[in-house]
Amino acid sequence: MIKMHSFKYAFITLLKNKMLIFWTFMFPIILGIFFNMAFSNIEDSEKLDLINIAIVEDVSLEQNIPLKYGLEVLSKGDNQLFNTKYVSLDKAIDLLNHKDISGYVVLGEDVKVVIKENGINETVLKNVVEEIRETSSIPPITKISANIKDISDANLSYTMIEYYTLIAMAALYGGIFGLTAINKCLANMSEVGKRVSIAPTKKSRIVFSNMLASYILQLVGLSLLFIFTILVLKVDYGANLLLVILLAMTGAFAGLSLGLFLGVVMKSNENTKLGIIIAITMLGCFLSGMMGITMKYVIDKNIPLVNKLNPASMITDGFYALYYYDTLNRYFFNVFSLVIFGAILLFIASILLRRQEYEYI
Repeated sequence: MIKMHSFKYAFITLLKNKMLIFWTFMFPIILGIFFNMAFSNIEDSEKLDLINIAIVEDVSLEQNIPLKYGLEVLSKGDNQLFNTKYVSLDKAIDLLNHKDISGYVVLGEDVKVVIKENGINETVLKNVVEEIRETSSIPPITKISANIKDISDANLSYTMIEYYTLIAMAALYGGIFGLTAINKCLANMSEVGKRVSIAPTKKSRIVFSNMLASYILQLVGLSLLFIFTILVLKVDYGANLLLVILLAMTGAFAGLSLGLFLGVVMKSNENTKLGIIIAITMLGCFLSGMMGITMKYVIDKNIPLVNKLNPASMITDGFYALYYYDTLNRYFFNVFSLVIFGAILLFIASILLRRQEYEYI
């Protein structure tokens, strides 16, 4: 049971803390704006335009069916790479000289790729032709046919990685709420804590009221972040939006528990504790890929235990699982991992709170 008076007081007190509101409400939104400014056009700028090529149309055209078919497939459909023209040799030379095409292909027993300069388009053309030739040269008995199924959602993009880590950061910033709330209950941290310690009301009820108020406020902050990124930044979280929100809520619980744990364990002043929890949160987000997805892969490969214990990595890994897997097994593994992570920290913190004694207040 909680006392509504204690809950209301804790809620209002936290809401009036301007520093707290900035870090948990405003900072993630500001960072999201910067992400949008920095990455909004990154994918479009990295996409290759259709590559204009020519295939020499003569008797040799029918002497290399696999290569002819391969280039035809890449010249149509949703995954079109080439804009292909079938012309005579003289016409192909003329088009190349006028830079109307990046290169032309002469089929036959001796396949030739003719280009005028070295560039991205020319390199792609040469590599594609070479890849098709090598594949078609494999003896039929050793060829392996594989059907590749893309089970990831269409909205998964490179820039979504940054938004995933942003949500993870915002969720874990709930630790600042937890830290601030528990400091109000500790006699050695504030005048309010002294009054709480000698109050006739059970300390556990007051702590629970503070934690519940902190968690609700953290969910409000996450809601604002989701609304802003969806309506203003036009971020598409896909068909699994409810599961994304559930994971964020679970991450907020883990962050809140981390703040409570550090608030009880550390004996420093409030500002020092705040700096430490912000540093831990940012380090966790860095290791989970906020400043570059490569870091997450490096850690997963060389020190996998670090990210298995890193709540930010659990959150982002759960997001990836929604897009890379056709089952929810790995997603719920991360959800349960966050719940267990938070429960363990709450259990340890509760034991330490019961054992706290003061010689004088």
